[in-house]
Amino acid sequence: MQYTIKVLIEKPIEEVMKVYDSPEKKKHWVKGLLSTEHISGTPGSFGAKMKLNYDFGNYKTGIIEMITKHNLPNEFHANYTLKGLRIIQENHFISTEEGFTKWISNNELQPTNFKMNAMISLMPSTFKKETKINMENFKYYMEKGISVFKPKQSY
Repeated sequence: MQYTIKVLIEKPIEEVMKVYDSPEKKKHWVKGLLSTEHISGTPGSFGAKMKLNYDFGNYKTGIIEMITKHNLPNEFHANYTLKGLRIIQENHFISTEEGFTKWISNNELQPTNFKMNAMISLMPSTFKKETKINMENFKYYMEKGISVFKPKQSY
């Protein structure tokens, strides 16, 4: 399954890249992200791998990100691998005449097991919606400083 999501961020591309290219800030716009762990390669460059650790309440998972193109401020491409699914994502950033940033994210979902294939077939809008939410969270974080990060509380 392939789809494209677009978002206009009312900030200059230089400011957008400072946040987008920071693994430490990713938790402020990717809901459920607890931490990132460098696995291999030079961080932020072609071939680098990083583990993204998520907590969705009853469901905890790790997703492996491998950078396939790092040409910021214009492009950032990566493959994401998790149980049953591989996501190929190509992100393009364009500076508008108004000095804003247009973010275009092209996504291809490749199921690697029957269960995920069925989920994609039966609920394709779920995956598109999740991408759109993350992109809009980034927009709100950039424009208004609103973070989705909720630190775990100890009792």
